[in-house]
Amino acid sequence: MRFGTWAMGLACVAVVAGCAYPGMGGRDYHAAQVRGEQSVRFGVVESIREVSIDPYNSGLGAFTGAALGGIAGSHVGGGSGQAAGAIAGAVLGGILGSNVEQSANVRPGVELTVLLDSGQYIAVVQQADEVFRSGDRVRVLSGGRTTRITH
Repeated sequence: MRFGTWAMGLACVAVVAGCAYPGMGGRDYHAAQVRGEQSVRFGVVESIREVSIDPYNSGLGAFTGAALGGIAGSHVGGGSGQAAGAIAGAVLGGILGSNVEQSANVRPGVELTVLLDSGQYIAVVQQADEVFRSGDRVRVLSGGRTTRITH
């Protein structure tokens, strides 16, 4: 029963960690981008490819899993068996926690290839927060190191 409680706690932490990542879609702006100038170009969507966006791994899942696994493992056996259980639990918990965090944070994305009115082709990857179809007329907004495509 104690291990089940720890596992549930680990899952909750991983889910909360997944919510900490900002959106990466065409409609998502970070505070540093507000009131900044962007260039606007127009074009037509030539192709769309579904991709997976794997945000930065914070390490929180691995840390939490290792801590909880170490605590749970320390309750196994007695004497030197407890130390071995704690080490094994920490290693396995760290691996499990890292995998849970990674799985919770992967987001669906799209790679959009656009033929600009200038005749140039560009490709942009962003979170799939809008539905695009080949032939759609779109706006391409670029500013700083960020480019996004919107209708």
